Amino acid sequence: MDEAAKPEHVRAALSALSKLLNGKQAAENTANRKRMVLSNAFRYAVEERALLTRHPFLSVDWTAPQTSDEVDFRWVPGPRLARALLAGVAAQGARGEHLEAFYGAVYYLATRPREAVALRESDFDLPPESEPDAWGEVLVSESHPGVGSGWTDSGKSHDVRGLKHRARKSVRAVPAPPVYVRMVRAHIARFGVAPDGRLFRAVRGGRLTSNEYSEVWSEARKAVLSEREQGTPLADVPYALRHAAISLWIKSGMDPVEAASRASHSLAVLYRFYAKLLKGGSAAANLLVEQGLRAEE
Repeated sequence: MDEAAKPEHVRAALSALSKLLNGKQAAENTANRKRMVLSNAFRYAVEERALLTRHPFLSVDWTAPQTSDEVDFRWVPGPRLARALLAGVAAQGARGEHLEAFYGAVYYLATRPREAVALRESDFDLPPESEPDAWGEVLVSESHPGVGSGWTDSGKSHDVRGLKHRARKSVRAVPAPPVYVRMVRAHIARFGVAPDGRLFRAVRGGRLTSNEYSEVWSEARKAVLSEREQGTPLADVPYALRHAAISLWIKSGMDPVEAASRASHSLAVLYRFYAKLLKGGSAAANLLVEQGLRAEE
């Protein structure tokens, strides 16, 4: 611990934790999370084990490198491409057809993939089938990240957690557009649900893993994108559909507070990630203000 606490070693550790395994700069949230883990380990050594007399971070003058978390919209799929990718998923036989509604949740509800994995039939409040153009609602309350069996209390390869950056038992309600209501109805009618009510399962019936749904996504990209596009970050990961959903909401004129709530973001985070799009609405906002001023005159 004395060696680890030396300023030169702490500074090297902080620099390393600010990078990805490929050497590129990590996103601000990722770097902060890793530094917090190291800080907590040192705090444990000081307060619980008395192995150190003071927190080593206090001896280091170190500032995290500046990074930009803003989404690069060159690589976010638009509505037409997003729908084509969903069709590319469904075209991969029974497994792809089963995962179409899973990816639909990421796009039409802006759920994180690990939240979509946890969705159950009971989470859906669907309108009557006699109202095909009515909206439904989905209650998102759990997240099932894959963390490895050695890191969970249950011994399973995934953990059961609450929503990101929310209280443990918090729930967020997300309106479901008619197109996704129909998709979910068709999914349940064809595939049913797991014994615990989960909508989406792996090929053998177990929990849907990131390896499986990422493999299907990779095949969909190959089928839909040109060879040149495949070599770019365009829709490179399933999470791109979430960016696409939030981008569509903002471009459609949704109030930023409402968009942040549906996406489970704080307003500050929404502005940090989607600043370019939000600034793009300034002209329309100026026009509304101008109309209001004229009305007053």
